[in-house]
Amino acid sequence: MFRRRSKQRAHERSTEYASCKDFQEIFAEDMAGLHQLALLLTADHAKAEQCFVAGLDESIRGNPVFRQWARAWSKRAIIRNAIKMIAPAPPRPGTNGVRPASSLQNGSSQNIAANVVLWEPFERFVFVMAVLEGYSLRECSTLLGCQVQDVITAKSLSLQWLAEQPGEQKPATQNTDVPWTASLARAQVA
Repeated sequence: MFRRRSKQRAHERSTEYASCKDFQEIFAEDMAGLHQLALLLTADHAKAEQCFVAGLDESIRGNPVFRQWARAWSKRAIIRNAIKMIAPAPPRPGTNGVRPASSLQNGSSQNIAANVVLWEPFERFVFVMAVLEGYSLRECSTLLGCQVQDVITAKSLSLQWLAEQPGEQKPATQNTDVPWTASLARAQVA
């Protein structure tokens, strides 16, 4: 009787956690969005590909994760791998950090996405994590290994830059029901 209950509990626990197959399905279903996340963070196609593969590998081999958290875990794995790869750090005092391309033709979402990639790595990471992915300021500072004030400054600068751009189409500044990739879907980051 005791053996049967312990086996039943073990089976119940194993069905609560995401399996290797679950993560493979998530990466297959969300491949475009996860790759775009890696590309926005790294600003390099080769590094984005490495980050994507490392995120998949980490998700499959990683710690047990509740099934309902598996999608968020997959994104976080990509973000952690991008942070390891790029090592973004806050700008030195006296520099503003956000440095978009000098030649903007208009404020279309394509130009905005292309210019986000040209920002300094730290500001780009903060923008993607805090604005597009909805991470809290404290989560960003913990993952990036910096002070919360550095994150606040970088987020403020990036949102200020976006507000100054002409045009009507801007990426959503809060996590909504529509994924952020929809607002940047027309952008082709080269």
